[in-house]
Amino acid sequence: MNSPVFASLIPVILFIALGFFAGRRGWIRATSVKDLSNLVFMVLTPALLFRTMSTVHVQDLDFGPVAIYFAAAGLIFAATLGVQGFSTLAAARGLANTFSNTIMIGVPLVGLAFGEAGLVTLFTLISVHALILLTGATVVFELAAAREHAAKDGDGGGTQQPMWRTVLQAVRNGIVHPVPLPIIAGLLFAQTGLVLPEVVGKPLQLLGQALGPIALLLVGVTLAFTKVGHQFGAALRIALVKCVVHPLVLAALGWSLGLSGMPLAVMIVAAALPVGANVFLFTQRYEVAQEEVTASIAVSTALALVTVPMVILAVAGL
Repeated sequence: MNSPVFASLIPVILFIALGFFAGRRGWIRATSVKDLSNLVFMVLTPALLFRTMSTVHVQDLDFGPVAIYFAAAGLIFAATLGVQGFSTLAAARGLANTFSNTIMIGVPLVGLAFGEAGLVTLFTLISVHALILLTGATVVFELAAAREHAAKDGDGGGTQQPMWRTVLQAVRNGIVHPVPLPIIAGLLFAQTGLVLPEVVGKPLQLLGQALGPIALLLVGVTLAFTKVGHQFGAALRIALVKCVVHPLVLAALGWSLGLSGMPLAVMIVAAALPVGANVFLFTQRYEVAQEEVTASIAVSTALALVTVPMVILAVAGL
């Protein structure tokens, strides 16, 4: 047994359990969850991302495993549309099947299990994760919505904006975002050869260190206030695809192409992460599968407490 793996997972489980207990006890109210989420995404996450990437040179980054990650995600998304039909409902399920919670769970988990080198690999993925998946999903959602609108009204729905404008807007939103932007800024700073002064670097370091515990506590609190109910069956299907099928497809692609080592291991773990919260924002915008996706976030997070440790043990020897 690999004790360092268990040592890295125990804090993750304990923090999530503590957050769940705090939510159940009412120490943190449901109305405060959004404020905590804003703290994580708008303050702590950019600090960690910028500081880590400010010492990384672009030529040292390995985009091979990242390409495999998106190839696996694309296969699963396309398969979901093929099985369930080209619709906004299928698009919502396809995005849930492939979009990982790389920030709140992925960053602290990979940091504990793989260290600084693992975080650099994960941040390489994160820098384009939302941009590629959410832009692609936006195009699919808009095309599916236009098709459904035309089917209802018997025309093309002339009030919808052109597709090129939708794609450009999605690309812009994917870049001007508290996750990709500090990564890009950090990389640009690193290329200058300058070093962050201590008066700046130390506060960023302290903020980054706070991300892991607070993000994991927030996951537990969110679980405490999420009602699954009659959506459990549909949510479980998404959770199984996300936490089991996604990493298996990625591993099969990586190994078939002869990839190995820590970068591939990090990508497999990232694929095994539960459904990310951004998927719910899409369901709200397109008014489809909102309860199902909300339930899938909770169920996949709970399932990941079992499957992610198994995945980490499986890839520990890569």
